[in-house]
Amino acid sequence: MFSAKLILSPIDFSDFSLQALEVAKDIATHYGSEILLVHVVPVIPKLEGHANIFTEGEYENQLIESAEQRLADMAAKLQQAGVHARSTVGLSNDPAMEIIRTAEGEKADLIVIATHGLTGWRRLAFGSVTDKLVRTAACSVLVLRAEAAATAAAAGAAASAQS
Repeated sequence: MFSAKLILSPIDFSDFSLQALEVAKDIATHYGSEILLVHVVPVIPKLEGHANIFTEGEYENQLIESAEQRLADMAAKLQQAGVHARSTVGLSNDPAMEIIRTAEGEKADLIVIATHGLTGWRRLAFGSVTDKLVRTAACSVLVLRAEAAATAAAAGAAASAQS
């Protein structure tokens, strides 16, 4: 019988990842699981117009601090909904491998992630974090198509509103 003690939810702050989080929340509620929110900041980020090579370290620290705060806020909301949650921020140029390292280190039972719906040349050019997770993660990976994630999140929100 499937029992997920720890569900890892990769968050890139896109609508897709937030919709997948809603599904992870439903699963966690059902199984009494803990959710670990994970965000990966690139080691060498693409510098914004106001940043320069001399302030790159400060810029990277700002990205990390911002992600930590946003994840902490999300974890607090999950806690208010009765779901035990915590968060971590990784630093890597390979988000999929950082997610896998985190999942293995934390002994996650399940990763819940949504695709971004990229196909064709865009998928080839940008790669697929989800695809890499499915192929290499040691734990189970629940993949939600972009459209399915939106539908599942809407259904979960409707069910929460009724209770």
